[in-house]
Amino acid sequence: MPAGVSWPRYLRMFGASVLAMFAGAQAVHQYYLPDLSIPDIPPKPGELQTELLGYKAREEATALQHLKAEQKVD
Repeated sequence: MPAGVSWPRYLRMFGASVLAMFAGAQAVHQYYLPDLSIPDIPPKPGELQTELLGYKAREEATALQHLKAEQKVD
């Protein structure tokens, strides 16, 4: 008796947990739509872009605004 419950109950809970995990993974893959294709030729070093370009542009714009604000204060 694992975890102090009977085997049938343990197996039911284990099965429900595994199904919930698979359903969650499927939901995430449907929402984010990852690119699961494998290229024939791997990219050369420096060619692979893995960062979020929109996030990076927003981060750079915020940094520029802070820099301009600091220059106005001085």
